[in-house]
Amino acid sequence: MTPRLHPRTPVIVGVGQHVQRTDDLAAADDATALIAHAVRAAASDSGATHDLVRRADALAVVSTLTWRYGDPARLVAERLGISPRCIVTPMGGNSPQSLVNAAATKILGGDIDLAILTGGEAWRTRMRARRLDIALDWPKVDPTVLESAPPEVWGHELEMSNQAETDLGLVMPIQVYPMFESAIRAARAGDGVTADEHLAQVGDMWARFSDVASGNPYAWRRDSLTGNDIITPGPDNRMVGLPYTKAMNSNNDVDMAAAVIICSAERAEALGVPRDRWVFPHAGTDCHEHPFISERDVFYRTPAIEIGGSAVLDLAGTSIDEVAHLDLYSCFPSAVQLGAQSLGINPYSEQRPLTQTGGLAFAGGPWNEYVMHAIAAMVATLRDDPGSLGLVWANGGFVTKHAFGVYSSDPPTNDFRHGEPQADIDALPRTELAPLDAAITTDCTIEAYTVMHGRDGTPETAWAALRLPDQRRIWGRTSERAIVEHLVVGEHVGDVVRVVADHAFEPI
Repeated sequence: MTPRLHPRTPVIVGVGQHVQRTDDLAAADDATALIAHAVRAAASDSGATHDLVRRADALAVVSTLTWRYGDPARLVAERLGISPRCIVTPMGGNSPQSLVNAAATKILGGDIDLAILTGGEAWRTRMRARRLDIALDWPKVDPTVLESAPPEVWGHELEMSNQAETDLGLVMPIQVYPMFESAIRAARAGDGVTADEHLAQVGDMWARFSDVASGNPYAWRRDSLTGNDIITPGPDNRMVGLPYTKAMNSNNDVDMAAAVIICSAERAEALGVPRDRWVFPHAGTDCHEHPFISERDVFYRTPAIEIGGSAVLDLAGTSIDEVAHLDLYSCFPSAVQLGAQSLGINPYSEQRPLTQTGGLAFAGGPWNEYVMHAIAAMVATLRDDPGSLGLVWANGGFVTKHAFGVYSSDPPTNDFRHGEPQADIDALPRTELAPLDAAITTDCTIEAYTVMHGRDGTPETAWAALRLPDQRRIWGRTSERAIVEHLVVGEHVGDVVRVVADHAFEPI
């Protein structure tokens, strides 16, 4: 062992990914079986001379959406024939990186020695079975067992929609992220970037994600698209939420799993893991924006990413310019732009790839679990580029919950460091949501908007964030055909509108 390396230094020793593409429902594995495949692949990847899986004292599984397992970690442990501490996470795409942060902290503190961090979804198979009205005989943990022995939870639940948003039906990422896009686009207009130029630059940015996916053997979609292919609606690329076509949305219609095995340096050495397989977490941070989008100050900045990202780089003793490899959460283009800008990166001209996998639109977006694939891919990249640094940013909700990690094949100069700069974020300004009642008699300004389209490409419903003259925010929603068709052409951020009734609004 390297003399300066503390024996309890956390180190990733194995990563694995598994993709299921079968159309045969009878032959298709459920998510827990996919996860078990990924775990075995991670153990094999380590090159250890001993069985890492049987020596795990913790098995943490990212919360699944495919099936109500009750305790997916328990079921995965049974498939692997082991009896570790079983851990699950709250919902959120930040969970995989948050698990690495938690496991590294616990390993350094002596609470655990070796943890398997994993997750997976069989959403494609589940949806095909539903469409064909075929019942699936997938496992579930008996509720009585859960009552007496519930899984351990690493992480904290966070309510991300308030009652007003829920009552209005504003709860889906496909509604919210394109509104963020309109706000980013409008903010760039001040720098002389037109709406058409912005969309073309976003398409080119997304095409670079497609290029990375084309070279990723675990990517769900491996055809390389041009920017024009991506932004242009067509029979196979319908408009979803203006300006996002299908190719610009996360693809959750996948069956995928990934796993990361992390342990102490002394355990890695004792289990015979070759040194060239080791990748070290240097630092991690966890934080969140103001939970409700109604309360965000503006939609073209993400201060929690600015603060959490700066903190993780400081804890790792580095800067964003010294980081050679990046994976920025990529459910929608607006997320990448917000994340990059908050980290001090120009997403339209950056020469470093912003993804290691190809992102959720192309590599695949298995709900909360995607970043486990990003971490696995980052580990492989860092092994191939010894001594370089990599940064992973994970996101949950509406660019709400954030987890960051800095990694390298070289050990950290100091022990692994973790931070939660939430108090600084909580102190930032919040926007007041105005009650929608007869008192709203003044005109409003469109702050952000989108138009949701039907599956046949027809524009159906317009959503808008509106500002009153006193800067309070209200939400607008209308399905009035003339208004919806008006909003799909041109730029309308900054337009003055009137709220007429029940959130409906009309141009003046």
